[in-house]
Amino acid sequence: MFSNTFEPRFLETDALGHINNTVLPMWFEASRDPVFAFFTPNMDVDNWKLILAGFNVSFHAETHYGTSVEIKTYASRIGNSSFDIYQECWQAGQKTVSGTATLVHFCHREKKSLALTAEQKTLLKAHWFDQ
Repeated sequence: MFSNTFEPRFLETDALGHINNTVLPMWFEASRDPVFAFFTPNMDVDNWKLILAGFNVSFHAETHYGTSVEIKTYASRIGNSSFDIYQECWQAGQKTVSGTATLVHFCHREKKSLALTAEQKTLLKAHWFDQ
């Protein structure tokens, strides 16, 4: 598991007083940086090897301004060229949001998927989500 902490900013709140629902996907993506580094260690976007195929987000409770949040990031499915990253947002001991992103190992120049290597699969499995 990877763990990342965010301090919610006042500008991320909405009219109802909690963190806006558009903010969590951004926190989740920012927390996937260690996974991105498995494929592009120097994070050079001209040599990027992933593409986002889809994501979903489920809200379980409100996330509030003024209290730190922890984003937990795991691998939850590994296929031939794609894999899922499962993430949770925790605040004050409560899971407030969860989500899954499907990423594809991808050659942008040739516009085609690439098989995951044994090394990449091993790196992902080291952060496996056990339900």
